[in-house]
Amino acid sequence: MMNNDLRIAQANTMETIDKIAHKINVDEALEMYGKYKAKVDINKLNLNAKDGKLILVTAINPTKAGEGKSTTTVGLIDGLAALNQKVIGCLREPSLGPVFGLKGGATGGGYSQVVPMEDINLHFTGDMHAITTANNLVSAILDNSIYQDNPLNIDPTKVVWKRCLDMNDRTLRSITIAQDKKTNGVERKDGFVITVATEIMAILCLSKDLKDFEEKVGKCIVAYTYDDKPVTIKDLNITGALSVIMKEAIKPNLFQTLEKTPLFIHGGPFANIAHGCNSIVATKTALKLADYVVTEAGFGADLGAEKFLDIKCRKAGLHPNCVVIVATVRALKMHGGVEQDKLEEENVEALLKGVDNLAKHIDSIKQFGLPYVVAINKFTKDTKAEVEALLNWCKENNHPVEEADGWANGSKGTMALANKVMELCNQENNFKFLYDENDKIENKILTIAQKIYGAKDVEYTELALEKINKFTAMGYGNLPICMAKTPNSLTDDAKIYGCPKDFTIHVRDVNVSAGAGFIVVYLGAIMTMPGLPKHPAAYDMGVDEKGISYGIF
Repeated sequence: MMNNDLRIAQANTMETIDKIAHKINVDEALEMYGKYKAKVDINKLNLNAKDGKLILVTAINPTKAGEGKSTTTVGLIDGLAALNQKVIGCLREPSLGPVFGLKGGATGGGYSQVVPMEDINLHFTGDMHAITTANNLVSAILDNSIYQDNPLNIDPTKVVWKRCLDMNDRTLRSITIAQDKKTNGVERKDGFVITVATEIMAILCLSKDLKDFEEKVGKCIVAYTYDDKPVTIKDLNITGALSVIMKEAIKPNLFQTLEKTPLFIHGGPFANIAHGCNSIVATKTALKLADYVVTEAGFGADLGAEKFLDIKCRKAGLHPNCVVIVATVRALKMHGGVEQDKLEEENVEALLKGVDNLAKHIDSIKQFGLPYVVAINKFTKDTKAEVEALLNWCKENNHPVEEADGWANGSKGTMALANKVMELCNQENNFKFLYDENDKIENKILTIAQKIYGAKDVEYTELALEKINKFTAMGYGNLPICMAKTPNSLTDDAKIYGCPKDFTIHVRDVNVSAGAGFIVVYLGAIMTMPGLPKHPAAYDMGVDEKGISYGIF
C-alpha cells in the first residue's frame, strides 16, 4: 500500500524539541508543551544579530488538483539545511475548518512535512482557541454593555463585530441572538466568521509584542452609536483582559520537519479573506537566528504574495530577497481547460495553454522588483513530455526554473531549488510596494485589480462606495488594502480559470480593520465563514484500536 502523508508522518522518529531548539540557540527561551512541541519566549533571547535572507514561497492560482505550496516550502527548508545552511522555516497554523472540510491541513506532504502532523493540524498549542476566546469575549462584553443600560449609546443595528468559530459552518453566517426573553439580552442580527478571518488573528500576526497587540486591539471598531460615532474595544475597557488571554498565544511555536529542521509555526490568517501570512514576531525572530528564513503566504501570488509584500513587509519593515513561485503540471492543465477526471492523461497542449496563469503571477512578482524562480512541484503522474514542455517554456521566456521533488524524495529532491534560491538571494534587488498607501482607497483597489489580477475596471455597489467615503472621512483612507477574493481565479468568479483579459472586478462591500491597520475589500461572492462540502473530510477520520489516528490529510 502506498504511503500517505499521515502514515509517513506517524512512521517518523522525531527529535525531542529541546534538541531542535539547541540548533538555533533558543534553549533558554523554550517553554515545553510535551516532548515535541514548544513555545519560544522571545523576551529571553538576544536578538541583535544581522538579519538573514528572507525567501517567500507563493504559487499560481490553486485548483482542485493541488499545487503543493507547503510541500515545496518544507522541501526547500530541508534542501537548504542539507546544504549545511542555517535555516528556519516560518509557516502558518492550520485551521480546523479546512482540516475537517475539504482542503486538508497545512503541514506539507509526503517526505516534506512538519511533525507532529496530527498535533499541528488539530489543537496545536491552543493559539486558535485563545484567538476564538478573545474574539468572543469582545462580543459578550459588547452585548452585555448594550443590555446593562447601554452606557456607550451603542445602536444594536450598527454592531460590526462578529462572533467566531474555527470551523466551517455556513448556518452561522447570519443569525439572530437574544431571542425569547428580555433577560437573554437585546435581540439583534448577528453572525459568525471563521476564527482565521478575525481581526484578532490579523492583529496577532501583525504585532511586534504583547504590548503592541494590546495597543492595536484597542483601536478595533466594534459598533457605532446612535449618532454614528465609532465604538472601540478600548471603549469597552477590556484590552487588558484580551492581553491576559493572548499572553501565551503571542509566543511563536517551535516544531521540526521530518528531517529535523526547525520551524516556527505561528498565526494562521486565511489569504482569501485575511492577509494570509504568519506572524511578524516569528519571521523577525527567525531572521535574527538563521542565515535563511523560508516563509509562505497563502494561496496564489494574487492574494497571499501581494498581501505579504504590500501589508506585512510594509508594516514590519521587511525586505525579501527572493520569491519562489510554485506550479504543477496538473494545475496548469486545469487552467488550460482540462477537467479534473482527465488530469492523468498526457496533454501538453492544455499545459501550454494554462501557462498563461503562471506568466501572470511571474509578472506580478516582477512588479515588486524581486528576483524569482519557478518551482515545478512534481507529481507521480506527470509525464516526461509535460515536464519538459514546462521547463522549455520557462527557459524560452527567460524564467529561472527548477524541478522540486520534495514529496517523494525530501531534501534530495529540492537541492537544485535550494542552490538556485541561494544564488538569487545574493543578487541586489529593487523591492518596492505596488502602491502608495496615502493614495485614495479607490486608486489602491484599481491598482491591485489591474496590475495583479489583470482586470480592466472596478465596479462598486452603492454600499461599498458609501463605506469608502465614510472611512476616508474618519481618517482611514491611508491604510493598505486587504482584498477578500476567491483564490481559484484571477477574477472574482471562482469558475474562471486561466488568465482572462479585460474583465471587471466587483466590489461588494468594504470594512475597516482599524486595529490591524488595513481596509478589507470584499469582491464577488467571497464568504468569511466557509461551508462544508457534501462529503466532508471528517467522514473519513477516526482512531483505531491502537489509538492511532487515520483519515487526516
